[in-house]
Amino acid sequence: MKRFTRMAYKNPEEMIFGHAKFPVSQRSNIQFGAGYVVPEVKVAPGEGTEESKEKMVSECRNIAQSACERAVAVGLPAFMLEQEHIFQQTSNPDWTAECTRIQAETLEKYYDEYDIRTALMATSADIREEEKAPGLRDSDLYNKTMESIEASAANGASCVAIETTGGKSVSDYGIARGDPKAILFGIGVLGSIDMEYMWKGIVNICKKYDCRAAGDTDCSQANTAMFLAGGLMDKDCSHTIAALARAMAAARSLVAVECGAVGPLKDCGYENPIIKSISGVPIATEGKNAVCAHSDLMGNLTAAVTDVWSNESVYHRQEMGGTTPEVWLQATGYEAALMNTAIQTGKGETLRDLYTLTDKYRDPQALILAYDNAYRIGEAIVKYGNDPYLRARAAALEAGAIINEAVESKKMYLTRFERDSLDNALKIFEELPSESDQFIDECIRKYSRKVAEFDPKSYGL
Repeated sequence: MKRFTRMAYKNPEEMIFGHAKFPVSQRSNIQFGAGYVVPEVKVAPGEGTEESKEKMVSECRNIAQSACERAVAVGLPAFMLEQEHIFQQTSNPDWTAECTRIQAETLEKYYDEYDIRTALMATSADIREEEKAPGLRDSDLYNKTMESIEASAANGASCVAIETTGGKSVSDYGIARGDPKAILFGIGVLGSIDMEYMWKGIVNICKKYDCRAAGDTDCSQANTAMFLAGGLMDKDCSHTIAALARAMAAARSLVAVECGAVGPLKDCGYENPIIKSISGVPIATEGKNAVCAHSDLMGNLTAAVTDVWSNESVYHRQEMGGTTPEVWLQATGYEAALMNTAIQTGKGETLRDLYTLTDKYRDPQALILAYDNAYRIGEAIVKYGNDPYLRARAAALEAGAIINEAVESKKMYLTRFERDSLDNALKIFEELPSESDQFIDECIRKYSRKVAEFDPKSYGL
C-alpha cells in the first residue's frame, strides 16, 4: 500500500477545475482531469422498480436512454452516468450484472452514433451490518457486496465506487453527543482500517477487467455531520465540529487512492479537494446542483477544483422540463460548459477564484474546503502520512487553526455555541496521546461499552 507523505502539487495555485496531476482515461475516448470538466448525472430508480429484476433492468435502461437523448439534444460532447445501486441490486449480483450491461450498451450506442464520449460509474451499496455477526468482514453481506462490484466491472462499468460505512457506529455516537474523540476514532481510525480491507479487494477486482477503481466517500460519517449541522440557524450539530469531521474524512477517504483507486473520486465526498491536493487524482464534486436531494453551504465553492461536476441523486420521474435524467444532466452540462469555456479563454483561474470567494466565508465547512485551505490540510495529513490516527488528528487541528485565523481577521464570525464547540474539540485533540496504540486501546475500552453496535473484531482489533 502506498502511503502519501508528500503533496502532488507544489502550491494550491496549481489546482484548478478540469486539470488533475494524473488524468484517467476510460473507454469511449473519455478522460478525466485532462483539461476539461465532464458533467455527471445521477438518478435513483423510481419507487416500485425494486419489486423485480425485470422492472429494475427496464428502469436502468430508461435512465441511461433519457440521459443520452438530452445530451444529443443540447450538444453535450461528453458526460458520465452514475448509477448508485440500491439494496436490492447489490444483494442480488445478477441484478447488478444485467443493469450494468444494459446501461453500458446504451451509452456505447450513443457514442457510436453521435460520438458523445460517455462513462458509467457503478456504485455498489455497502449493505454490510456491523451489529450482526460476523460483522463487517467475511459475512454473507460482505461477499454479496464484493460479488456485486465484480458484476459491475465484468459487465461494462467504466469505473466502480462504493461508500463504505466502517466506523459509522462510533462516529454517529460522537456526532450525536458532541464527543470529538469518538468522531476521530470512528472516521480517522476505524474508517481507515475498514477502507483498507475493502479497497484492496476492489482494486484487485478492477485489475481483472477494463474497469477503473474510482474511489470512496465519507458519506456515512462526515456527511451525516454536515446534514445534522444544516443551515446557519440549525444547531443539531455544531458547524465547526462538522468542519473538523470533514478534515478527518480526507485522511480516511485517501485510503482508497493509497490502495490503488485512480479516480474520479466520487462526488458525495466533499473532502475530495483535500485528497486531490495530496494525490493529484481527478475528482467529482457536487454542490449547487445537489439541491434536488439536500442543501449545503458550499454550493459554488465545490466547483473550484473539480474534474467532474454532478448533481445529487434524484428519483427517476417526469418533470416539466423532461425526465429527471434529462433535466439534471442539462443543468450539470451547462455548468461544465461554463468551466470549459473559462479554460479555453484563459479565464479559468478567475472563475475558480470567484467560485471560491462566493462561499468561502459562508460557513466553517466551506472555509476549510476552499482550495488554498484544502491544500493546508493536505500538508498536515502528509506530515503524518504513515499513521491513520495521527494524520486524521493533524487534519482536524489544522482545520481548527484555519477557522480561528478567519475569525481573528474578522472574515468569519462564530456564535457562542460554535465557539465553545470548537474550543472544546481542539483542547481534546491537543491532549490526546501521541501514540496510535495508546489512543486505540483507550477508545476500544471506552466505546465497546458505550456503543452496542461497535465490535473491534470487525476491524481486526
